[in-house]
Amino acid sequence: MAFFLETLLGGLMAGMLYSLVALGFVLIYKASGVFNFAQGAMVLFAALAMARFAEWIPLWTGLDNMLLANLLAFALAGFVMFVVAWLIEFLVLRHLVNQEAATLLMATLGIAYFLEGLGQALFGNDIYKIDIGMPKDPIMAFESLFEGGILINKEDLYAALIAAVLVAALSLFFQKTSTGRALRAVADDHQAAQSIGIPLNRIWVIVWCVAGVVALVAGMIWGSKLGVQFSLTTVALRALPVVILGGLTSVPGAIIGGLIIGVGEKLSEVFLGPYVGGGIEIWFAYVLALGFLLFRPQGLFGEKIIDRV
Repeated sequence: MAFFLETLLGGLMAGMLYSLVALGFVLIYKASGVFNFAQGAMVLFAALAMARFAEWIPLWTGLDNMLLANLLAFALAGFVMFVVAWLIEFLVLRHLVNQEAATLLMATLGIAYFLEGLGQALFGNDIYKIDIGMPKDPIMAFESLFEGGILINKEDLYAALIAAVLVAALSLFFQKTSTGRALRAVADDHQAAQSIGIPLNRIWVIVWCVAGVVALVAGMIWGSKLGVQFSLTTVALRALPVVILGGLTSVPGAIIGGLIIGVGEKLSEVFLGPYVGGGIEIWFAYVLALGFLLFRPQGLFGEKIIDRV
C-alpha cells in the first residue's frame, strides 16, 4: 500500500506540472480560438531569460543574496514576457482579427521559430541552471501509518504546490474578475464581444501576458528540475495529451487532465511495465489521447460542438 501511495503521489506531482504547461494552451485558445504552437517556445524563452538574468544581476549589481537575485530575475523575466506578448499582439495578431483558424495556427508556428531563434541570439545556447532554492533531498512521510513510510521528493512537492497556487489564482481570475469574464466572452464570439464594446486587441494582449507568466513559472520549475536547454520546448508536447483529455476550452479540464495523465503514466509504468518490457510512460498519454479523439474529441470538459445544417 505504501509503495502504491508513493507512486500515486509522484504521479499527482508530475500531473500538476503538465497542467501548468497545458494551461498556456487553454488560455490562448479560450481567448483567440487558436491552438498556440508557440507555447513550448514561450516556456523555453522565459526559462532562458530567468536563468541568464539570475547570472547577470549579481555581476551588474554586486548583489550576493541569491534569493533576492532570483526574485529580481523573475521580475525582469516577467517584464520581458509582457513585452513579448505585446509585440506578438501588435505585430501579428492585430492584423489577423477574424481570420481563419488555420491562418492563426500558422502564425503561432512562425512565432515559435522566431522565439527559439531570438532566445538563442539574446541568451545563448548552452545548458543553464536555475536554482530557486527548492530542496532536492527526499523525505520520508507517514512513517507512523506505513512501515518504512512514503518517500516524497521535496522538489516535486514544492513544484506541485507552486503550480497548484497558480492554477487556483487563474481560476479565480477567470470567474471573479471583470477582465476574466471579458476573456470568456471573447472566447465565445469575437464579433459579438466587439459589438458590446469589449476591445479585442486589449484582451489578446492580456491573455498572452497571462500565458507568458504561466510559461515563465513552468519554465522556472522545469528548468530547476532538468536544466534550461533547447529540448525544453518538447515539454509542450507532453502537455498536448492533457489538453486533448481535459478539453481545449476548460481550465479545470487542464488540471484534471494533467492529474489523470500524470498518475496514469506512473502507475502503468510501475505496475504494467514489467510485463510488457517497460517504456509505457513514454507513450501512455498519447494512446489515451488517441482514444479520446476517437470517442470524445471535445475532451472531458470541452464544449460539445453541434453543427446544424
